[in-house]
Amino acid sequence: MPEPSNDYRVVVFGAGGVGKSSLVLRFVRGTFRESYIPTIEDTYRQVISCNKNICTLQITDTTGSHQFPAMQRLSISKGHAFILVYSITSKQSIEELKPIYEEIRQIKGDTSDNIPIMLVGNKCDETAREVSVQDGINLAKQWTSAFMETSAKTNHNVKELFQELLQLEKRRTMSLQLETKKTRSQKRKEMLKGKCAIM
Repeated sequence: MPEPSNDYRVVVFGAGGVGKSSLVLRFVRGTFRESYIPTIEDTYRQVISCNKNICTLQITDTTGSHQFPAMQRLSISKGHAFILVYSITSKQSIEELKPIYEEIRQIKGDTSDNIPIMLVGNKCDETAREVSVQDGINLAKQWTSAFMETSAKTNHNVKELFQELLQLEKRRTMSLQLETKKTRSQKRKEMLKGKCAIM
């Protein structure tokens, strides 16, 4: 069992129904569930490489509702990095991230230097887009956070999202432990598969 200090805690925030659980489950288990089941709070663990040692990536998937402000504050205070998810099909869902971002800043202090934050536009396989790629880029610039569009459904940029988040961590050197070796042609096929934007 690794020491608690070997844990790297990532907290996933976003409005209900934006696909937080779908992203996490797609990453951890490689599965996608069509039906929507609201989450209160779930934690998943994945083994990663940290300073050339093994450590645990602990991903907390939070509730999409605002009924549990104390739980939200606790998740922020314990988190090392944050994924803020909105759906590209809902302008409202990007608005709902703003108070969460403000709370992370209040609890963690100045985020731009030391707290990795990833702004994620999920569901980029959908056609009914309400939030443009440029909207996402502009908000990420304002927050000095990284930005990416993903699709949990098609598995587009899901692994890349977590890999990128780990690379934002300046105090440790971290990367995903990749279980499977992929051939070059498989990698190329996967890169060409999605049509969503990554910035």
